[in-house]
Amino acid sequence: MGLKEKATTNLQVPIDQDVTVGKRTFKAGTVLNTGLDVPGGSLFPLGLITHLDKGQVRVGITCALCHATVSEETGRILEGAINTDINLGPLIAMASNSAALFRQTDVNPTKIPPGEHTFINNKGETAKLPNQKIMEDEVDAAILSWPPGNFVSNGDLKNNSAQIPSSYTHETFPYAWSGVASIGWFHGLTTLNNAVFGLNADPTTTADASESVLGIDKEVYLGTMLQNASSREYRLPEGAKPSEFFDRVDPTPGEPGINSVIKMPEYPKGTLFMQNGLMANTPGLPVAAQLNGMSAFQNTLAPPPHEAADIDTLQRGATIFQKANCAECHSGRYFTNHKVIPVKEVATQPKRAPASRKFAEEFAPPDTYPPNVPVPLPPNPPVLPVPTDITPQEDIKLAYALSDPHGGYKVQNLIGLYLSAPYLHDGGVAASAESIKQDESGRFMIAKSDELGMAGTLMRGIAPDSEASLRVLVDRNLRAAVVAANQANPDLQRSNIDGSGHEYW
Repeated sequence: MGLKEKATTNLQVPIDQDVTVGKRTFKAGTVLNTGLDVPGGSLFPLGLITHLDKGQVRVGITCALCHATVSEETGRILEGAINTDINLGPLIAMASNSAALFRQTDVNPTKIPPGEHTFINNKGETAKLPNQKIMEDEVDAAILSWPPGNFVSNGDLKNNSAQIPSSYTHETFPYAWSGVASIGWFHGLTTLNNAVFGLNADPTTTADASESVLGIDKEVYLGTMLQNASSREYRLPEGAKPSEFFDRVDPTPGEPGINSVIKMPEYPKGTLFMQNGLMANTPGLPVAAQLNGMSAFQNTLAPPPHEAADIDTLQRGATIFQKANCAECHSGRYFTNHKVIPVKEVATQPKRAPASRKFAEEFAPPDTYPPNVPVPLPPNPPVLPVPTDITPQEDIKLAYALSDPHGGYKVQNLIGLYLSAPYLHDGGVAASAESIKQDESGRFMIAKSDELGMAGTLMRGIAPDSEASLRVLVDRNLRAAVVAANQANPDLQRSNIDGSGHEYW
């Protein structure tokens, strides 16, 4: 209401009382940069929805929270662009049971001292779950290390933060930063979309695979999530067996996890097609109708035309682009050759590339149900094999770190770069508009060293400038200062962000 119908790309919210989260104290009156966008004339932030459910007001989020933004010039919505300053770290950490997201961090419940909450373990014995407060504090601290615009999507017990990707997806396969979504409908885009809803958004879907993938017993895994559930309905009673309790309160009985999913033919094995063997699907709609609909929609998105510089500038840039051999990888209409590049070659922050390896070690050959099969699935539904030859096998193995333990990263498209600063998969290459300037000889030099890197921009509420950030990306001397600024920040080091690599000077 205070915006008076004006648009903003960063809804600022004052904290109304002192609160300690993840061992950090936020004083009353502190203004939190949420990064929530509000379109002009709207009463709600972009990507937040409300509805009534059995007389209760429910608030939820949509894809647009992260994968759309508001134009600072017009106040209108730009679908598909990254919300580069959405501050998910504190927004999630301030939840009452963010410990339920432990698999997205580096906090392993088996390493936390036991508390007082008893449960029945997989051997039928009474045991104690990890200390509730310590677990919450440690997970909150990890989540608070995520900088704006970044999120940990892989649940591999690593704090592998990566920038939210754009949704300008047409002909830019394979998908995901490491290129792990590369087969099936829409050349892997439907696989990527399913990973959001059938895997990442609902940690309970990993319970059946927690032992093999994470080395955590299923009862400990579920018990850690449920012992302090925000809703009393889901809060684990003392002395209960977590899996049996969850079966009683599960809103989607008969299917793994809380979200509406269907078991693929190989479940509990996963596949290249559906990483955890589950597909998000709403009962009453055919198989993959919503997922494929989303893929089709995303492939229509494109950034608004950028006001071009004069023709001499464009020709000079094109000449340098060719001379520097950028087109060896960033080729074609969408500036990608669709390849996966080994970590040792691209040399960017390496921690995230092998994040999906444990899943892949358990994979079975991929099958699917035809898209005309109704949900709930009928008895003995027809099954079709999913072709795996639309992507080179060497790229598939590299994406999952099977042929190289370090893995690789896909060649990104260069569509809409003016909307997507900061750069690289970790978002570490950032610079403010005033951080660099030209000297008398025309060379660029650092003007404000405290406005370089993620540490000097988004973490201080300063928007990175696309032109300055791109210049920093390709200038070895400027980049060294950016990497140093990021490496001096302990939060960025915990979330594995430094802006190194891609040194194709």
